[in-house]
Amino acid sequence: MLQAFANIFKIPDLRRRVLFTLGMIAIYRIGFHIPLVGVDQSALRELADNATKEGDVGGFGRVVEYASIFSGGSLAQSTIFGLGIMPYITASIIFQLLTTVWKPLQELKKDGTSGQTKINEYTRYATVGLCFIQGMMWLGYMRTQGLVSPGIESAPGGLLIFYTAGIAGLTAGSLFLMWLGEQIDKYGIGNGISLILTAGILSRMPVAVQWVYDSFGWSIQGETALTPLGLLLLLGGFVFVVAGAVLITVAQRRIPIQQAKHTRGRKVYGGQRQYLPLRINHAGVMPIVFASSLMIFPSSIFGWLATRARDGNWGAGWESFTSFLAINTQIGQFPYVFIEIAMIFFFSYFWTTVQFSPEEMSKQLKQNGAFIPGYRPGPRTAEYLETVMERITYVGAGFLAVIAVLPTVISSEMGIPPDVSQFLGGTGLLIVVSVGLDLIQRIEANLLMRNYSGFLAQGANDSKAPRVRSRTG
Repeated sequence: MLQAFANIFKIPDLRRRVLFTLGMIAIYRIGFHIPLVGVDQSALRELADNATKEGDVGGFGRVVEYASIFSGGSLAQSTIFGLGIMPYITASIIFQLLTTVWKPLQELKKDGTSGQTKINEYTRYATVGLCFIQGMMWLGYMRTQGLVSPGIESAPGGLLIFYTAGIAGLTAGSLFLMWLGEQIDKYGIGNGISLILTAGILSRMPVAVQWVYDSFGWSIQGETALTPLGLLLLLGGFVFVVAGAVLITVAQRRIPIQQAKHTRGRKVYGGQRQYLPLRINHAGVMPIVFASSLMIFPSSIFGWLATRARDGNWGAGWESFTSFLAINTQIGQFPYVFIEIAMIFFFSYFWTTVQFSPEEMSKQLKQNGAFIPGYRPGPRTAEYLETVMERITYVGAGFLAVIAVLPTVISSEMGIPPDVSQFLGGTGLLIVVSVGLDLIQRIEANLLMRNYSGFLAQGANDSKAPRVRSRTG
């Protein structure tokens, strides 16, 4: 392993790409120290801490928790990178869905590189619009909560300056992060947007480590909440969950494919046996993202209705009913967990249906002269692929459901803060694992291409390893 890290810096091109990527990520983290104009940072940080602490499951707390996945927790600081890369990711998801249902975008996608470039251009324009909308909503919420500096709000034209500077700063920050991601794609290594997203998630790990250090003790005394047994269970759970995430991320169902034989003259071509890999978790993290974002609204709506019923004297029956709904849609309650699991299964099948086309895959196999043994090319092959995908999607959705509810269960049952339990499951863990695997595979490919041993092929340069020799020796 250490030799593989050393080999990275022996290759000038790979070393330059790795250092460039680290430099861009460092610039991304520096931007979190540039605050927005007119925001009371201390009051905002106090509100965010109260909203995300254990036991507070209000609507704002969920918004901060969900948005912090895509912004590195910067909403609690209100910096120019406050929206993070979330508007660009949202725009990309929207255009991915539109490409499957809107014919003009389907035609652009078929044009190849030029069409994809045009779709990326539309995605950037949509990102600007989303930055404006999300920035306006965030600044408006801060004003209603009294987080605007008194001098700005009382000054003539102060609110206009606040909104103009705030929206411009948030939009410029998101577009700058989008540009950083594109530069990493071009001059660095790995997927730039994914690496920026991962850096924001990992930036919260020191807080979790500090809590573990402060809470550890040989016995439960005073504020000590983590015994040696609890620490071992916590570390074991972390290793187990990460290993499971890696396993399900790379897991595949390999469908055997037979190439048809072609006779040309006296020679016979084809006939090779290959495999069609189908990912178990084809939808990735998208089902959890959709389910988590939609689960923000039920408790917020029912909580608002309960408040109105109590203040408006709607009657004891309506007040009890709305309070019952508000309580049972809070994070950790059985109805909330059940609905979230059901939505994860629904969006897993929905996203797989949108992204995976068995008819198109069957058509491509037929055009390439390949077939699945035992199934006729065409509709029969498409039906078989659809059946297999439905079955493995059920397994992937079950895994995503377990990953999604683990942080909530661990936080409520073991008394661990959400800042720590979030590394034992959820969207952030899956993003970090998938991006880390992709980065390792890219570095591995660069090392092996230059005859160096990598992370996954240790011993390739060992003197005892077998070597390929020519006929002359």
